[in-house]
Amino acid sequence: MTTAPINVDEVRRELAARAAALGFGAIGVASIEVPEDERHLLRWLADGFQGEMDYMERHGVMRSRPQQLAPGTVRVVSARMDYWPEGSREPEAVLEDGTLGYVSRYAVGRDYHKILRRALATLAQQLAERIGPFGYRVCVDSAPVLEKALARQAGLGWIGKHTNLIARDAGSYFFLGEILTDLALPLDTPASAHCGTCQACIPACPTGAIVAPFRLDARRCISYLTIEHKSAIPVELRAAIGNRIFGCDDCQLVCPWNKFARAATHPDFKVRHNLDATELTELFGWTEGQFEERTRGSAIHRLGYVRWSRNIAVALGNAPASEAARRALEARRADASPLVREHVEWALARQEAGAGAGGR
Repeated sequence: MTTAPINVDEVRRELAARAAALGFGAIGVASIEVPEDERHLLRWLADGFQGEMDYMERHGVMRSRPQQLAPGTVRVVSARMDYWPEGSREPEAVLEDGTLGYVSRYAVGRDYHKILRRALATLAQQLAERIGPFGYRVCVDSAPVLEKALARQAGLGWIGKHTNLIARDAGSYFFLGEILTDLALPLDTPASAHCGTCQACIPACPTGAIVAPFRLDARRCISYLTIEHKSAIPVELRAAIGNRIFGCDDCQLVCPWNKFARAATHPDFKVRHNLDATELTELFGWTEGQFEERTRGSAIHRLGYVRWSRNIAVALGNAPASEAARRALEARRADASPLVREHVEWALARQEAGAGAGGR
């Protein structure tokens, strides 16, 4: 805890300078009060939109009350780091080619959790060296925090109709992280919304997961289905998934504000192992050892080999009918995982019927 008076305005200016030096695109300071967002969260949970994400309900209002997560918290420092991988294959071109696997652009490089956590911890430590010890906790995604609501309150952007945060000067291709602190830093002005009448993101969702402006049913969301969902992907949603094997960017790809998106400056967000556009048959041929080797250190790794294979099987079922796709599927027909086997059989039936969609 702090032991001597400090100039909080000076600390706020110093935070901004140090954050920029660490690779953050912007930082802001928010209060801990987000009552309307808490009500929205409770409505969302009551509707069952969280699907298998039981932890969302388990943490409940702790997400909207950071002082419960870190007692003594009076402010939240919200930070943004851009991730768009410059030089990656054009998303639209990959989505149009049903023989390729599409990986959400945030995941083609190294895992952002460690990168952001390390940078935020460094930011807090540098400040502690300068002003003395103070109370804080670093959070990156996995902690139960309403990060988008707090980022909006910190002035970093507004929550769009697709429920992602949008910044006027940087679009939406960025990660968020927080420092919960007992320092009574000066508050930034919350961001105002600028979606206007635009609803391009709603019809762009392949599975209709954006059921209304600002309301996302995760149970239909491709990012949820290919990453968080642990069991079989609902049959009725498989065709709409197309060749998306890890996450989905469609609602962001059509957002007009992403003409202002910034390329990542951190080298670890560059494409690794050609994951921006790899043949599905090649990916499905990976052994578990190859999966471990090639995804270690990336966000994909936590998915595990079985769910990775499940996702690719669905994409192969949606791919243009070909002998190469059928051979790849036949080779995994006796897979050790019942989950993979079931998706392989579905995909083979699609291939044999020539029903693959071939692209977006």
